[in-house]
Amino acid sequence: MPMELTQSRIQKIWLPNDNRPALPRRSCGPQLANSPTVIVMVGLPARGKTYISKKLTRYLNWIGVPTKVFNVGEYRREAVKHYSSYDFFRPDNEEAMKVRRQCAMAALRDVKLYLTEEAGQIAVFDATNTTRERRGMILNFAKENGFKVFFIESVCNDPNVVATNVMEVKLSSPDYRDCNSTDAMEDFMKRINCYQASYQPLDPDDYDRELSLIKVIDVGRRFLVNRVQDHIQSRIVYYLMNIHVQPRTIYLCRHGESEFNLKGRIGGDSGLSNRGKKFAVALNKFVEEQNLKDLKIWTSQLKRTIQTAEALQLPYEQWKALNEIDAGVCEEMTYEEIREQHPEEFALRDQDKYYYRYPSGESYQDLVQRLEPVIMELERQENVLVICHQAVMRCLLAYFLDKSADEMPYLKCPLHTVLKLTPVAYGCRVESISLNIEAVNTHRDRPEEAKKGPNPLMRRNSVTPLASPEPTKKPRINSLEEHVAVSPALPGCVPQEVPTQMPGQNMNTSQKPS
Repeated sequence: MPMELTQSRIQKIWLPNDNRPALPRRSCGPQLANSPTVIVMVGLPARGKTYISKKLTRYLNWIGVPTKVFNVGEYRREAVKHYSSYDFFRPDNEEAMKVRRQCAMAALRDVKLYLTEEAGQIAVFDATNTTRERRGMILNFAKENGFKVFFIESVCNDPNVVATNVMEVKLSSPDYRDCNSTDAMEDFMKRINCYQASYQPLDPDDYDRELSLIKVIDVGRRFLVNRVQDHIQSRIVYYLMNIHVQPRTIYLCRHGESEFNLKGRIGGDSGLSNRGKKFAVALNKFVEEQNLKDLKIWTSQLKRTIQTAEALQLPYEQWKALNEIDAGVCEEMTYEEIREQHPEEFALRDQDKYYYRYPSGESYQDLVQRLEPVIMELERQENVLVICHQAVMRCLLAYFLDKSADEMPYLKCPLHTVLKLTPVAYGCRVESISLNIEAVNTHRDRPEEAKKGPNPLMRRNSVTPLASPEPTKKPRINSLEEHVAVSPALPGCVPQEVPTQMPGQNMNTSQKPS
């Protein structure tokens, strides 16, 4: 007999009308067909593995797949507080090899905990994993726990690219705190040589032909893909084939102030107000001053963004995907009218703004799915100006700044302000530029009642700090420093203890947001 169904009030989806518990939040994003997945990074040091790990994790979390990075280097720094020199990585340093293996096992234990008890769907195991013995150990671990495995190998033999990566990223790591750059560079290159001697690349034509993998060659110049198992792996491959590392700038702004903005009405397709038209002129001057080569301009298909772009006197492309969130039955209403005519809907949206879906309209979650093709194309492009809308801009900004679904609907994106995004090593630098044209304030702060509620969302990335605090964790691995054969410290380095704060905790440092 057909089962009775009840529509959930917030998401407007149909659920069985029984006493079963509500679906967990993670079921709302794209689902793995079967078991959780361990993504295993492979490659020599300074080949961009951590860059790929963090960027891929940011994307997967944004589309709703709970993902976390487990960087074995962080575990090693936690276990061995003082880094001496590249001798620690020599294959004949048996004591150090034991420590490194124990760190890898500690990371794998945390991977298991995350995927089995913390609602994670994908764990990124970020390490060199350059030998078949180490990869075999990971495969056995995954088989014992029923996890899928997908390998990502980054191969780069261009010495200029490697040297640039070392200078931009590696020399600023805790290993080389208070070291001069010349000595640190020399030591790190010797560290690479220690791995090079025993490196066994993935071999999809013979030894590794049964494995699911992608080889990223020379920073995306070429790709080799083998045995993709499921939908989520295909999305990972598609994403990796779209990203690049060329310098570029992305500008995000809203349309000029509209007539509906002045009246406090949401949605609709009104034109610009007089101040909105002044902003369009000011935006034209701003773009000219930036003197950008081959700037692409994208708008929505709504009148107010197109009017803003017309003032630039440059070619632009209209995207339906960039249209403002659909407010359904609440389109063209003020918030006061919504409160009066749809009091329950008004209250429900304040309870959970990300998942709330307007009747016959959209939620922020729907908007993220709609905007995924825009993100993919943004990753392929160089300099782009996106003229869009408040909710759309929040979703795009959340992707680039690695903001949680809980934070996303409350990001401040004021009218007549341009956000300049510059991708950096492990994240994105943001600069807010006001064009000094007055406009109404359309931002609504999070209601006090919503602030008091528990945050159902998990932390995203095990390294990147977010604004929200994370509970203090016990050390994952005891210090093994006393068991390691200590080599003389690098010349030009002053040994300094690494901060006792564990990787994955909120670290109030100068690290750029991502």
